[in-house]
Amino acid sequence: MEKILIRQIMFQEMREELKNSEADAEMYMKFMKSHCCYEAIPTSCKLVIFDTTLQVKKAFFALVANGLRAAPLWDSKTQRFVGMLTITDFINILHRYYRSPLVQMNELERHQIGTWRDVYLQYSNHCLHSIAPDASLFDAIYSLLRYKIHRLPVIDPVSGNVLHILTHKRILKFLHIFKKTVPKPCFMQKTIQDVGIGTFRNIATVQQTASVYDALSVFVERRVSALPVVNEQGKVVALYSRFDVINLAAQKTYNNLNMSMQEAIRRRCCFIEGVIKCLPDETLETIIDRIIKAEVHRLVLVDKEDVCRGIISLSDLLQAMVLSPAEISSKSN
Repeated sequence: MEKILIRQIMFQEMREELKNSEADAEMYMKFMKSHCCYEAIPTSCKLVIFDTTLQVKKAFFALVANGLRAAPLWDSKTQRFVGMLTITDFINILHRYYRSPLVQMNELERHQIGTWRDVYLQYSNHCLHSIAPDASLFDAIYSLLRYKIHRLPVIDPVSGNVLHILTHKRILKFLHIFKKTVPKPCFMQKTIQDVGIGTFRNIATVQQTASVYDALSVFVERRVSALPVVNEQGKVVALYSRFDVINLAAQKTYNNLNMSMQEAIRRRCCFIEGVIKCLPDETLETIIDRIIKAEVHRLVLVDKEDVCRGIISLSDLLQAMVLSPAEISSKSN
């Protein structure tokens, strides 16, 4: 009888311990559910809106001039926001219409944003995903991950105005602001290889001797946001992101996509993200602190020989910190 009682007590303690560990793991999810999108909007920020009648070329020059990666699109005919213009559009235009340095890309000169969208939307069904300011940050994370988008406009349901563009980076930074007040889940002390976050197979890279057009092809075909640039030994020497492509607009060199990656990297003049690396045996807490401090969008996982072994993105981190502990998949309804 006594042994049975001891066993029952042990089982009870195990259940309590398991319950506490589950509650601990869901700490960040509860934090995100308790804060709304409006709270994550910075006191001062820049927002540019383009009318769909604006020329594509002028729009990209405006993004460069303002140091922005994207802008909401307003259709004056329907009097509503219809989408976002991003660097992905610029990449798709260059990749679609580029022939050689001797052939001028008249489409870039001629297309309005509206006419380009008519061409592009024939091959993809891109609708505008947005969120209300009083929606939770958890809902924002879920939308970003589910729809595989990098920017989520916060639209006031009353006025219809865009208040801010929420990103993975902004949400993670918001959490970091409250770092000392939010209890730290145990999984933050686990190593990257133990948690298993990131992409480790079939990693998209580009040789430093390859052309810029080759890199654009990988961006379009693999739908990745950045490419580790590697040498003949496979060692990472640089990182070429989608945002780097905007340098082609800034320098007006988009008619020469035959230049090598080495040359393109050397010519970069806008903000350069740089290669921020991590090792498999580093903890989740360590790499999150590093990615926030460096203000980058991903880490390149390397081995001790500096050979690329994986990519860890902000979406990987938010999935691991907020959704996965509660066994929530961004693919579920």
